[in-house]
Amino acid sequence: MVDLLLKKNFKVIVIDNFSGGHEKNLHHHKKNTLLSVERTDILKLKNKSIFNDATFVFHFAGIGDIVPSIEKPIKYMNINVQGTINVLEMCRETNIKKFVYAASSSCYGLASTPTSEKNKISPLYPYALSKYFGEQSAFHWGKVYRIPINSIRIFNAYGTRVRTTGAYGAVFGVFFKQIIDNQPITIVGNGRQRRDFIYVTDLVNAFYLAAKTKDSGQIYNVGSGNPQSINKLVKLIGGNKIEYLPKRPGEPDCTWANISKIKKELNWRPKVSFEKGVKFMLKEIKNWENAPLWNKEKIDKATRTWFKYMSR
Repeated sequence: MVDLLLKKNFKVIVIDNFSGGHEKNLHHHKKNTLLSVERTDILKLKNKSIFNDATFVFHFAGIGDIVPSIEKPIKYMNINVQGTINVLEMCRETNIKKFVYAASSSCYGLASTPTSEKNKISPLYPYALSKYFGEQSAFHWGKVYRIPINSIRIFNAYGTRVRTTGAYGAVFGVFFKQIIDNQPITIVGNGRQRRDFIYVTDLVNAFYLAAKTKDSGQIYNVGSGNPQSINKLVKLIGGNKIEYLPKRPGEPDCTWANISKIKKELNWRPKVSFEKGVKFMLKEIKNWENAPLWNKEKIDKATRTWFKYMSR
């Protein structure tokens, strides 16, 4: 997002405590005077002046790992809901043209596919609920305090510079470290489950268009509209040794965004194919050399509470 905005000559202020990312991802802009960084936690925001001259606010901050949310629901609610409210409060007395919220498609639960924005809401675990409450808070502040709000419900985002440390989570980080260390790739279920992967540059273009549009109060699904199987991902990254793990309850067999609304209303289209996006990531696989290695035993331990509460 920063890359895109600086390319368009916006002055950009990044507010981040870097608990879920790396400050080095901004190093290629360190000589750019249009960029500044406020290293702080959204739960501790106090300096409203940061927002005074803002045109757009893109709210990506939050905690995003799904599985650990079952063990730490209060942490997820605090950061993803109260943290969002804190940011909204910073915007309340400003003249921003748009607040764009990074929502999650997990709010749909085990949805029918392709999934439209009108699908019923059915969050199945604390992460999904916290992101949905954050979205609802944004629209509430928009209605009461007249802040123009749009929300992007992200499906399965991926791309270079993704986080390489922390809790058990997204498949790319898990698989890449396993390949580097010549360990078996751990596939949950039979690998035929499909995910609607959307490359990061396509995603940020959607956010930019959601900010630029005159419309507000809108929700847009963003995925590729072309779900890919986990088995295909493993084949593309060159995984030879595979270890299959039990399917996790509460996880869909397929995520598949109906993207007709954003295509029609914002003239947005995904441009990066899955094959090309995976190639981009493989070029930077060395970034995962110091990432945690997840094997069957560690994954079993990390997901024990998930199975306890999500099994029906």
